[in-house]
Parts: sequence; C-alpha cells; structure tokens
Amino acid sequence: MASRNHLLAAPPYQVEQALKTLGGNLRTARLRRNLSIEDVAAKIGVGRHVVADAEKGKPSTGIAIYAGLLWAFGLIEQLARIADPDTDEEGRLLAKRGERVHASSPRATGSGALDSDF
Repeated sequence: MASRNHLLAAPPYQVEQALKTLGGNLRTARLRRNLSIEDVAAKIGVGRHVVADAEKGKPSTGIAIYAGLLWAFGLIEQLARIADPDTDEEGRLLAKRGERVHASSPRATGSGALDSDF
C-alpha cells in the first residue's frame, strides 16, 4: 500500500538533510554519555528500533521520540528554541505589516485541500 503522506514518503531534500543531521547529533549525544541504544530506549519507553530510526533521521519518526531523546540527554530546553518567534527574521518583517492571530483561509481552489508542493 502506497503512503498517503508525501512528506514521509519523499520529503524535500532540506527536510531529509535536517532530520539526518538531528539524528546524527542525537547519536553523538548518546555515545558521549556512554549509553547504549537499549539504555535510552528503556528510559523513554520505546523499542530499540525506534531509537535507531530516530538516529538515522527517518521521516516517520514522531516528534515525541525526538523530544524524549532530547529529554533523556538533558537537552530538552533546546526544543523550546526551535522556531522561536524572536529569531524568525522573515516573520518579524512580515509582522511589521500587521500582527495576525490566525492564518487566513485559502480562497481559491474549491476543494479546500492544501497544496502538497513543498
């Protein structure tokens, strides 16, 4: 059965690379702490293959797994800095035009489906 989620099946190159970098960084953090995959998996309550997949940067790995690994390594505060509005230069420039509370609804296509062109 083919995957319905194109982001998981064929992520944009930049997404794929960022996940691989994150996975490699988490592997380095684990090894520096002299922890086995089994040790970390037990600490966050998952199977060893889940940790191995995260370290490979597999797109199907859930954000909760990455958060759990960051927590296990004492790095969870780094997660809060991701997409920090204070460091979003493009967003800050756009906000000068008028801060939004909600995004506007798409107006055109009739189907209401989101564009899957990443």
